Amino acid sequence: MSIQQGSAGGMPVLILKEGASQTKGRDAQKNNITAAKLIAEIVRTSLGPRGMDKMLVDTLGDVTITNDGATILKEIDVQHPAAKMMVEISKATDNEVGDGTTSVVVLAGALIEKAEELINKDVHPTIIVDGYRKSAAKTIEILNSIAQKIEGNEKGELSRVAMTSMQTKIVSREAEDLAKIVVNAALAVADKTDAGYRMDVDDIKVEKKAGGSIRDTKLIKGIVLDKEVVHGGMPKKIEKAKIALINAALEIEKTEFDAKINISSPDQMKMFLEEENKMLKSMVDKIVDAGANVVVCQKGIDDISQHYLAKAGILAVRRVKESDMGKMARATGARIVNNLDDLSAKDLGAAELVEERKVETDKWVFVEGCKHPKSVTILIRGGSQRVVDEADRSVHDALMVSKDVLEKPAIVAGGGAPEAYAASKLREWANTLSGREQLAAEKFAEALEVIPLALAENAGMDPIDTITELRSRQSKGAKWTGVDARNAKVADMSKLDVVEPLAVKEQIIKSATEAASMILRIDDVIASSKSGGGGPPMPPGGMGGMGGMDM
Repeated sequence: MSIQQGSAGGMPVLILKEGASQTKGRDAQKNNITAAKLIAEIVRTSLGPRGMDKMLVDTLGDVTITNDGATILKEIDVQHPAAKMMVEISKATDNEVGDGTTSVVVLAGALIEKAEELINKDVHPTIIVDGYRKSAAKTIEILNSIAQKIEGNEKGELSRVAMTSMQTKIVSREAEDLAKIVVNAALAVADKTDAGYRMDVDDIKVEKKAGGSIRDTKLIKGIVLDKEVVHGGMPKKIEKAKIALINAALEIEKTEFDAKINISSPDQMKMFLEEENKMLKSMVDKIVDAGANVVVCQKGIDDISQHYLAKAGILAVRRVKESDMGKMARATGARIVNNLDDLSAKDLGAAELVEERKVETDKWVFVEGCKHPKSVTILIRGGSQRVVDEADRSVHDALMVSKDVLEKPAIVAGGGAPEAYAASKLREWANTLSGREQLAAEKFAEALEVIPLALAENAGMDPIDTITELRSRQSKGAKWTGVDARNAKVADMSKLDVVEPLAVKEQIIKSATEAASMILRIDDVIASSKSGGGGPPMPPGGMGGMGGMDM
């Protein structure tokens, strides 16, 4: 449809091209709010230790089973523009702090729902947005005042945080074992600086293979390469390894241009081939002279080079990914060499053991026992591919929260305790505000309580009784009282070792508030048609309903 605008002369003026649709004012707001609320509704049931999992099947028939908010929203193909904004905040939270991806969407949905109540009472969205912004800043201030400061590298505290992040996942039974692995890995690669600790999650290589059970997951103080030894005649195991990392092909370079060689006798042919062999042998000799007994090559290794390496008793692996080469360098202390002429004994890395092992049906090379590895590997096992994938996501979350605590050593209890506490303090603060912003602050407090409410609902508890008991116990000074979803009761969460990084809570509040504010400020949606004059990309009736969501 073309949108027509009346003009003084009574002639219609076409502004938007054919096929474009426009939704204005209340209708636009309503559609966006409905879309955002529906997205929050999808993930709400997967919040907390009693949350349910979602099974997502893509167009190819691949199945993903998860209760990780970011993964759920990434896998469902969301079409509605306002709903896409909710997907973006879960992605941003996942990349920034790694945990709280479900909470952030649930909170944003609640903020939007509460704002809708005010809009229906004729409170202007801009006033609500201002009130929300002030409330978010106040909430972060409240959380900072109650957060418990800890020693960043305290193993016990890190384990508690890592375990909490895994309690809500499929791996919750093995959370304790996995938390130890995650914390040891995090502390191995963390660097101490003047300002505290720095950690790069990419220094921890996570390899996964179906088979065994989650309990068979282990930490390897070194690197696992998903490659096999290139030649059958090479040793499969080398102790006290001296490792050369080579970013050059152990092959004769082919010429770029066409070259012809005239050979008139068999002797000349033999000399030509022998010359090629000599060149390859001299390459291998350089490696042998440097004292290496393991070669990890980023490029190819010629058959003849393989033969000479095998003869010298050297274990070689080829076509290793660049990222793995970097991790090998950090783990073994080797230097990556681009030119074999530069290779010397001091460029070699060291490891107690390099061995080819069979993992399921594949042969992998394990580099173990590095002295002070700045890069390590977690090898995840599990009963089936789905379990391994979900364990991988859980370990990623646990690694990220360990990083959060290392870099910002402050924690709060979980189970909705900090949200409920901040809500009650916000209500007191709201009374000091004047005008309609006070209403927005009160709604913000109500929205915060949606987190403990959802935890209680998912645990089969009575939400109203739960929230009443929570408020009453917190008002008596038990600030860490939260929803113990495992035992379906209200309890002191810090005694149950349910703790979360302050950084995660801050990120959740910032992201949710920004997303809600952005959606609330929209009062006009113009959807242009696809090129070629096709129909509108939106569902019939402009942005109406959620018909445009492909799930």
